[in-house]
Amino acid sequence: MVAITFRLVDDKVSLSQEGYRTIPCYLALFALAEIFELLMAFDALRLRNVIQLIGILLFHLACMVFAAVQVHQTRTALITGTDCDTNADLIKCDVPGSLWRRIEPYLIVAPCVIAGSWLFMLFWIRQLYAEFGWAIFHIVGANPKMKTMYQYYQIMICLLKFDFFFFTAVTMQLLIVVLAQNSTEFGVTISAIPVVLVLLGLCAIAVQREIKWLMSISLVLMLAAETYFIYKLVRFYEPSSRGQYQTTRATLTIFTIVAFLILFATFAVGLRCFADFDRGLQSSKVHGGSYQLVAIKPGQLNGNAILFLDVSQRPKYSTGGSTGNMSEHQSPYNSGNALGPRISIE
Repeated sequence: MVAITFRLVDDKVSLSQEGYRTIPCYLALFALAEIFELLMAFDALRLRNVIQLIGILLFHLACMVFAAVQVHQTRTALITGTDCDTNADLIKCDVPGSLWRRIEPYLIVAPCVIAGSWLFMLFWIRQLYAEFGWAIFHIVGANPKMKTMYQYYQIMICLLKFDFFFFTAVTMQLLIVVLAQNSTEFGVTISAIPVVLVLLGLCAIAVQREIKWLMSISLVLMLAAETYFIYKLVRFYEPSSRGQYQTTRATLTIFTIVAFLILFATFAVGLRCFADFDRGLQSSKVHGGSYQLVAIKPGQLNGNAILFLDVSQRPKYSTGGSTGNMSEHQSPYNSGNALGPRISIE
């Protein structure tokens, strides 16, 4: 729907004009959002991360809101004509047969489709929630404190991923729609991109490896990034600059506020994760996803099923003896070959 809208407008007007740049920006943001959401879904399934699946639900809901807001934003960009009653301009006026009347149905359909797909996602993620319920137990065991610490770690990593998207989205809108290449603000925005992306990457490494000095620097830089978002919000409504943001002010405001809130939440959760450093969770963070389930089917062992959970970093069968602290399991069903360290749950 967004691509059709883009094509219909591109056929009638030049999208390089200042007032019409919101259309390519709209298409670029949705393309980025769909790719990002798809990668996040694969990542959540790979890691069996229920928290990230819930984050995807909220993100999809935000896409629906953005699509709904874009109807108003596009109308503001296109309907700029005067005296439409006496001199109907099919490009700049809201009259039968005009450009706006042609693209309006496609703009309205987009949030409706997203809302319908959100209901389907809600059903399937509910099923996955039950399916992945044991994942954290497999990684950190039954200790409630360790489980809570690992959940905060998962929330932190998930927030960093969404920080990346919303910062990229705000920057993309500014560069496509608003800023002139010869302006000082354009240079500041360009220079902020690598700084923030490096910040997010280093913060993820710091919280996973529990590097205190790097985590401290990341938290301080988060506060600096917060001031950048506040500065941009002021620029959107400041009398001297509000005119250049007219066609995208609502979208930019929503994205900037959401980015500010998510970054603030990342800072708060980061402080919580920093307090959990050196409490025995680092190994689970680094190797948490590396486990494998090997089941012997009922009937092979007198009707009982045994589930082996491989807790080694690279799970595989061992051809030699056990070198770990756990007992070695010898089974007549593996042709005499000893298995490596296993936890058996019968």
